[in-house]
Amino acid sequence: MMTGLAAHAHERIGGGAFELVAAAASHAKRVRSSLALETRMLYGSPIPITAFRDFDAVRDYILTLEDAGFDFTSTSGHVLGQPSGTNPQRPDRQYVGPFYDPIVTFSYLAGLTRRIRFITGILILPAWPTALAAKQSAELAILSGGRFELGVGISWNAAEYRALGQKIQGRGARIEEQVAVLRLLWSEPYVTFEGRYHNLDKVGLNRTNIPPIPIWMGTESGEVALRRVARIADGWMSLGDPLTDLPRLQQYMREAGRDPSQLKVRGPLVAGDDTKAAVERARTLAAAGVTHINVVAPPDRGPQVALRGIVATRKALAEALG
Repeated sequence: MMTGLAAHAHERIGGGAFELVAAAASHAKRVRSSLALETRMLYGSPIPITAFRDFDAVRDYILTLEDAGFDFTSTSGHVLGQPSGTNPQRPDRQYVGPFYDPIVTFSYLAGLTRRIRFITGILILPAWPTALAAKQSAELAILSGGRFELGVGISWNAAEYRALGQKIQGRGARIEEQVAVLRLLWSEPYVTFEGRYHNLDKVGLNRTNIPPIPIWMGTESGEVALRRVARIADGWMSLGDPLTDLPRLQQYMREAGRDPSQLKVRGPLVAGDDTKAAVERARTLAAAGVTHINVVAPPDRGPQVALRGIVATRKALAEALG
């Protein structure tokens, strides 16, 4: 009998041997087992979405975070930018750039650090060739000593999709199949799989030492997106306030036969001068099921200026919550 991820992948995607789908389920189980060992709140802060002009500044920024005890950092996965005003319904920072390449940037930073983890937040997976994403993620996970986590999403930017040679239509269905294929490629040396978007004939990474790579999904609050997270993701990054949608997501997980306590959840917290308010916000997030607090700069302060406050906020939170 097929259960859990194996049954879902077989039903939704079709094709591919059951043994390989079961291997993907085994990989996901290894990820969940590795995450279950961590019970304390984890604290992170992102690399600014708009790239620093001086790459040494990135190095100094991340080393400061690691020295201050931060557990993770993240950065956007946009490849291309557009001129200011192209998308007036969105803030410039979401599309103007320049943006870091997360895999290249994290590979460099992994060689300079020893403890902090790296999460793409988010990589626009349907715009990428799945095999390339699998390869680069696996190599980074190995290079960093298992400190890489893959955050993915579908994005809204049709122009970026077109420039990367992909269609924006169908990106939701495509990302579901991509997640299944990623887990197969990370689980078996060679893979045979035929689906709607992929045709793999005895090809693979031929790596047997890939550390578990948790797959996060960054979404808004729509039911389709949240149910996708509930079925197949290891973690959830809300693009809004997670407190609004967490109860619904947890119910969707139970309906999908999964334990909501096994889902990693990242919630934002703005660093400021009022540490008491920050601690209360963190306690509310923790009580709701948030496992990762992402300390971000206030919108009116540049990240380098705000870095001291980000570090002070993390210290206050750790002292209060552990």
